[in-house]
Formats: sequence, structure tokens, C-alpha cells
Amino acid sequence: MEAVNQPLETLQDIKRMMERSSRFISLSGWSGVSAGICALAGAWMAHHTIEKYRTGAADGYTDKSGSHFSFWHTDAMVSELIMIAGVVFLSAFVTAFLFTWLRSKKAGIEIWGTTAKRLMWNTVLPMAVGGLVILRMLDLGYYLLVAPCCLVFYGLALVNASKFTLGEIKYAGYAIIILGLLNVWMLGSGLLFWSLGFGVIHIVYGVWMWWKYEKV
Repeated sequence: MEAVNQPLETLQDIKRMMERSSRFISLSGWSGVSAGICALAGAWMAHHTIEKYRTGAADGYTDKSGSHFSFWHTDAMVSELIMIAGVVFLSAFVTAFLFTWLRSKKAGIEIWGTTAKRLMWNTVLPMAVGGLVILRMLDLGYYLLVAPCCLVFYGLALVNASKFTLGEIKYAGYAIIILGLLNVWMLGSGLLFWSLGFGVIHIVYGVWMWWKYEKV
């Protein structure tokens, strides 16, 4: 019986070795959870920042897309929101890296090997292109399109990265893309869609990945 099972076990070992060489499998589920928590905290801060600048509709202002805002000192508000987004991104990146590094160290896998570099490039490229598009939107004053564009480009980055890491990440990418497209037709709800996409989906995905791959 052991002789019969031995070739099958050998094939499984070979499959695992090939997967390790072609995919970065040390991505931690806790990375997704921490990123989601950072996003929800950022959404909470953004909400309070917006409320701070809110006034009556009579004192509002219309952006270049024709959408009406009921805020004053809009430039100052946008600057604060950009700062919050930057802090959230940096916090999410640092915590995600920390949890992934800990898992890589525990598994004895090199964290900055060839597969990690491929993963990084295929994740960063769509996000960098999206970042340039969003900067131009801010310059033109199309503020209501910023949130959906963030979601769509980030979702595309996850789908693109799924070829080089845990394949399930593409489902999170699809969900975030759908939320971004819905937000295009519901422009006044950007913060809600942002919270669902960057917050809730990250947490759900992270818990799912932890349960599937890391739970002892």
C-alpha cells in the first residue's frame, strides 16, 4: 500500500515545489484584516473631516463635473482627505508587510525572491497608472470620481496579482471592481463604497485566507 501511495506523494511534493517557485504563497490573511481595519479607520476620519466642512446647500459649490457640493473651504477639505488617504495607505502597507514577513519567516521562505518581485510589479503597475489618472482628476476638479477610480484600479491590481500569489485574491479583486463600477452611478456614496471595498472586503478576505491556509 505504501508503495502505491509513494508516487502520488512524490507528485504532490513536486506540485508544491513548483507552486512555491511560481507563486508567492506567504501572503498572510492577517495582512488583509489589518488593511481593512486601517481602511475603516480612515473612512471614519474622512467622514468627520467632511462633516467639519459641511454647510448649507446655499453656500455650496459646483465642481467641473456639474455635481453640487455643500462644503466650504473645499481645497482645505480635499487636502485633509488626501493626507488621511496617504496615512491609511502607509499604515496598511506597513502592517501587511509585517504580517507577511512573519509568515515567510515561520515558513522559511525568502520574502524578496523572484516571485515576490513579480507580484510587486504586477500589483504596483495598475495602481501607479490609476494614481496618475486620479491625480489628473483632482487637478481637474472631478472629485466625485476619485473614490470609484480608486476601487476599480485597485481591484484590477488584485486580479493581476492573483497570477503570482494565492489565486483566491482575484475574487476580492472582482468584488472591489464591481463596487467601483456601482459607485460610478452612485457618485454621492463614495465613502460608503470605499468602506465596503477597502474595509469590509479586505477583512472578509483576510479571515477567509487565514482560516484556509494559516489556522492550526
